[in-house]
Amino acid sequence: MDILTEALASMRTGHPASVRTNGRAPWGLRLSPVAGAGFHVVLYGTCWLVPLRDPTDPTPPLKPIPLSPGDVVFLRDGRGHILADHPSTPAEEPKGEQFHGGSPIRSLTIGGDGPETSLLCGNYHLDQGRPHPLVRQLPEVIHLSTRHGRHPELSAAVQLLGSELENPRIGSDGIVPTLIDSLLLYILRAWLDDQSPAAVQGWAAALGDSAVAPALSAIHDDPAAQWTVESLAERAGLSRAAFARRFATLVGEPPMAYLTRWRMTTAARLLRESDAPLTTVAARTGYGSEFAFAKAFKREYGLAPGGYRRQVGAA
Repeated sequence: MDILTEALASMRTGHPASVRTNGRAPWGLRLSPVAGAGFHVVLYGTCWLVPLRDPTDPTPPLKPIPLSPGDVVFLRDGRGHILADHPSTPAEEPKGEQFHGGSPIRSLTIGGDGPETSLLCGNYHLDQGRPHPLVRQLPEVIHLSTRHGRHPELSAAVQLLGSELENPRIGSDGIVPTLIDSLLLYILRAWLDDQSPAAVQGWAAALGDSAVAPALSAIHDDPAAQWTVESLAERAGLSRAAFARRFATLVGEPPMAYLTRWRMTTAARLLRESDAPLTTVAARTGYGSEFAFAKAFKREYGLAPGGYRRQVGAA
């Protein structure tokens, strides 16, 4: 099982929302925080991204980021920010009547009569209340360039998106959402590829660790198995104590705590995305009885499994 794909899928709560944004200088767009992760792809032209900081946040504000054609920006927690032709340009919040279309995505045109910049802007709906450690440990803002041969797979995805948006044809309604969905994996893969071995820490290091990665794969491949620290350590080729220390250091929690949390994350996804009986969900997540599963699930989510399913179904 691909751990990166599974980690993201466990947080997904809906399809990505996206808008084609065309700005002619002078232009500035103030975007409010979203419940998920934000992204921008510069199709052509140049602009600036100005991250915004909550006034109560004591950490220093991030510096404005210049963006060029082919640049991709990922905002881990959907923070509020400004897009503009220049950091000093006044920014306005988008209004409903400014949006047009909707197939395959909506469009927004703002600004004056100067040089034009075109972007694909949007957000991925992620459950930030229970973020996977892999996502939680990402930088607040990831800025990637696809120029000069960098990140060829990400560059290819950006070029395909640009082509479909510039010249929609039969099938574009299905192709564009799929490309936007795939873009998230390409962004995170490119960021992981950019990390130097000396700088890699936490989950980024765990995915490439010869001992911890096989244990993580085992948990993700079969969360219902009756794993123990000893059996996972055997897969890792380490003693029980050495494996437990190494796993906790990289992943951020002990092996059994991660196993339990991944089981509950898997159960929540099954409850959201399927109508499987609770006994089946319990069995697929390693619980011998519906009662034991319901108790563990309520301890994690504050709701019984049936109540959680009704709540997410009504959302």
